[in-house]
Parts: sequence; C-alpha cells; structure tokens
Amino acid sequence: MSPLVSVQNVSKNFPGVRALSRVSFELLAGEVHALVGENGAGKSTLMKILAGIYPRDGGEILYNGEPVNFVSPRDAQMMGIGIIHQELQLMNHLTVAQNIFIGREPPGRWGLFLDEDKLNRQAREILAHMHLKLDPRAIVGGLTVAKQQMVEIAKALSFNSRVLIMDEPTAALNNA
Repeated sequence: MSPLVSVQNVSKNFPGVRALSRVSFELLAGEVHALVGENGAGKSTLMKILAGIYPRDGGEILYNGEPVNFVSPRDAQMMGIGIIHQELQLMNHLTVAQNIFIGREPPGRWGLFLDEDKLNRQAREILAHMHLKLDPRAIVGGLTVAKQQMVEIAKALSFNSRVLIMDEPTAALNNA
C-alpha cells in the first residue's frame, strides 16, 4: 500500500532557531501516529506545515504520491488534511452549527440568505456520527470547554478529512 502522506527531509527555520531538520516519515490510510517530545522540539511546527499554516524551508511533502505545496490552511483542507489546534478556534457568539461550517454556510433561497435548516441538519448529522447529543443551535459560548473541544473536532471532520492532525487536543480540557 502506498502512503497517503510522505514527508521527506522537511526543514523549518525561524530567526535564530532551527525548528525542524530533515524530518521524514510516511502515513498510511487508517494508521494512527503520535509525536512525542519536549516543549520546543518542533511537534507543533511540523503539524502546522502539514496543515498549510507554515511554509517549509526545505524538503518535500507528497499527498497520494503527488508533490504538494500548501500556501494556506484552506489548501490543506481542500486536499483532505484537517487540524485541531491546541487553542480553541471558535466564535463564542455563534451557534454550534455556525462554528462547524463557518465560511462554508449553505446559501438559502436565491443565494441571498443562510439556509439555517440545512446548516443545522448537516451539523446534526456530523454530531450524530460522533455520538454527541449536542444541539446545533446552541451558542458555543454557553458550552463547557469539553463540549467546545468536541465542536472543534466536528469542525475538522466536516471537511471529510483523510488526515486529521490533533495538536494537544486535550490541552483545553485542563480546567474542564
């Protein structure tokens, strides 16, 4: 089986710091991997390169055997690479459904208005797939931190990601 993702000799430098030096590994479909290391070891930097947040300074990334160069997180998302950040990336004044589909809301009649019913229905399907009993119309700011983290995961899954990167997904749960 050929790798879904192949990282070959990827390097990243910041002013005065070599964050990554010739990192290589492969991911096969269905595999689960964990990166372990001390603070400052480059784990988050590597994840952010894979998610299109940081450009790499050297090396190559192959996705399904083809070279890719993500210039934005949207590029990575469209290719099927999603990320759940250590810090919550939610809008507290919006609903669960609006947070899951922010920037991709289904247009309503004549393309002028938001189709709230469709938005809530699609969010409900994702939440049910995750076995979550969470109202898609609930305001995110009123949820516990643990439930907000689950909304983050639902948001990442809503892109139908084939690769899901989790950067310390339980860090936000410390005070929950």
